[in-house]
Amino acid sequence: MKERNLVCAHIRINETGIVLFHDLGDHLNKTAQLAVKFAEPFGASDWAMQAGLWHDLGKYQPQFQHYIKDANDLDAHIEGSAPKRVDHSTVGALYAVEKLGWEGKLLAYLIAGHHAGLTDFDATDVGNRALTPRLSLASEKGILSFLQEAELPEQILRATKPTTQPPGESVADIKEGLHLWLRILYSCLTDADFLDTESFMQPDRPEARAGFPTLQLLQQQFSATMAELTASAPKSAVNKIRHQVLQSATEKATLPQGVFSLTVPTGGGKTLTSMAFALNHALHHGMDRVIYVIPYTSIIEQTVDVFKKALGVYQGAVVEHHSSAESDPKKENHNSRLACENWDAPIIVTTTVQFFESLFAARSSRCRKLHNIVNSVVILDEAQLLPPEFREVILNAMNRLARDYRVTLLICTATQPALGSVDQFDLKYQGLPEPVELAPDPEQLAQQLKRVEIELPEEMNQQQSWEGIAEELLEHPSFLCIVNKRDDCKQLYELLAEKSGAEAKIYHLSALMCGQHRADTIRLIREDLAANRPTRVISTQLVEAGVDLDFPVVYRAISGLDSIAQAAGRCNREGKLKSGLVRVFIPLSENFGLIARAEAATREVLHGYSGDLLDPALYKKYFQLFYGRIPPDKRSIKELLTADGVSIQFRTAAERFKLIDDSYQQTIFVAYNEAGEKLLEQLRKMGPERWLMRKLQRHAVSIKKEDLRRLLDDGFISEPFPDLFIQQESELYDNRLGVITKPVRSADGLIC
Repeated sequence: MKERNLVCAHIRINETGIVLFHDLGDHLNKTAQLAVKFAEPFGASDWAMQAGLWHDLGKYQPQFQHYIKDANDLDAHIEGSAPKRVDHSTVGALYAVEKLGWEGKLLAYLIAGHHAGLTDFDATDVGNRALTPRLSLASEKGILSFLQEAELPEQILRATKPTTQPPGESVADIKEGLHLWLRILYSCLTDADFLDTESFMQPDRPEARAGFPTLQLLQQQFSATMAELTASAPKSAVNKIRHQVLQSATEKATLPQGVFSLTVPTGGGKTLTSMAFALNHALHHGMDRVIYVIPYTSIIEQTVDVFKKALGVYQGAVVEHHSSAESDPKKENHNSRLACENWDAPIIVTTTVQFFESLFAARSSRCRKLHNIVNSVVILDEAQLLPPEFREVILNAMNRLARDYRVTLLICTATQPALGSVDQFDLKYQGLPEPVELAPDPEQLAQQLKRVEIELPEEMNQQQSWEGIAEELLEHPSFLCIVNKRDDCKQLYELLAEKSGAEAKIYHLSALMCGQHRADTIRLIREDLAANRPTRVISTQLVEAGVDLDFPVVYRAISGLDSIAQAAGRCNREGKLKSGLVRVFIPLSENFGLIARAEAATREVLHGYSGDLLDPALYKKYFQLFYGRIPPDKRSIKELLTADGVSIQFRTAAERFKLIDDSYQQTIFVAYNEAGEKLLEQLRKMGPERWLMRKLQRHAVSIKKEDLRRLLDDGFISEPFPDLFIQQESELYDNRLGVITKPVRSADGLIC
């Protein structure tokens, strides 16, 4: 009997030095089985089966087998990481096209991109990396000719045309949503491939990924904690309202899956109520997880603490996925690191940027988790901060998640944005259906939980100098003043420091401070407030959405109406005063961009208005005016993703879909505190090791590229490795203000 040659998918060396080979047929079959399991919840198992069986078909090439067995390289299976490595992914893609036609072209996206990422169909921006020229070139070279002599299992080569169809209510609807369906299907393949490869390369990993408690256990523990909190809470009017909101939301948890809203003023228990609803709803409908999406990392940290306390012994079920958590060993363990790769945990807390950029991503590492969004409850906290210039494609994706992928959306905020469909003569796009409101009566709640009076300028063109604002602020022992720009924050802080003397304690908060610095400062502010010490804070809007601070007086530079309402949420938050004071002022400093448009909408909606500025009904009108000033798809992403036949420009769309425009900014790493200095020294010696770069995220600051160039020229910043910029001189970073963009060297530094 002829002995069958070993056909290898991967190699590894065990602890005794023996080289082990991963059988390719076994890898293809197990990847297909896993991909099928992941695709079942949205009815695409037949597509996942073919993608799994053919994704590594090119590894049957003799040249690949020679290379992987002779290369002495544990990463030999990864394409593109060395010049001699063999292209194996194009083989399966071309085979799919030749065997299955139209369906094969869709599968070709997934198979060709399972290492390098989803690419464009046409060669507009990515050249020969695009799918069409890549397949054409492979066909011309006869890349499939080896199949005529290869001894492949018939089960692997068998072509079974998928019978299920991508979701959609019409041909046009299918074409518009095809990109999302393919991207989620792609995530099924890439996660399955990663997991089966991992089980061979690192046999201890599969067991490490297991062990999360069930949603039923989490819901039981959470409910028990909420019952204890309710029973032990003081019998105040505020706590009575919080209980009513919680009860209303949990009673509606058995309603059908879909789109919900929770419109609750600050202090109404929104965070715990939304999670209580989500856990009950997920358990009732047999859903897999809860994904909590928050705009800022500063809010994530306090929100996660709230959830972990409520879950007690099961707090390890809460996985944070954002750069700050990944760099903090107190927040990260082995299980959570692994769960961040594919969101295979019961509760995920992540950022708006991470969530939505993943939905429009092209790289496998970003897309891998998408299939675990299917059949989940997604809570969008502080939803008013969704980027309006991307709203058309974001709302389209959200709508499809709810309609086609068994996702329940919960829109949480005190100031609900206008997320419905728009059909006007010059503007038309599909938004979300009318949500089911979980709160008992949002307008009545706003009145019951009203704890502040908002003062507007007597004349809306009445501007104040920073000098005048500083003098007015100093009349108050404690205050929070929120401005719109970093420079304004620094200028007002320095004025106040000069006027109040060296002994006075004043805090500064802005994005010129690294994440660790901001977190430390917020902790100190909370300690001072809790001890009833005079607490004076100048901040940009980073404290507005959900940061748990409670001041008797808040000043807010004019901006969007939602920002004014969010600022009011930092005033008399716990209702200790009869009424807090929120004063809106108009500085001489002019607003630009989105803030200027928000200001214009605020002025228009308040013109002639004499009612309550915290009335929820007012915000619908405000957001309609605000959104009307902003293109709904500023970067023309929809046209790239709407299929023309099978033509989708995945890579170009992913590059355009950046919620934070970094084209004019650059990240630098700073030596804040001793830990920061130590990390930078390690970086200089060791280079950008992955673990080290994760830790450095807590010491990162984004600055304008024009400032970067000047600081580089002046020697305040160095570039020890390409495109990696670090603090070089101590004058660059101030332990009160953060990065000083125009630093002055000390006298000692000028001595030669």
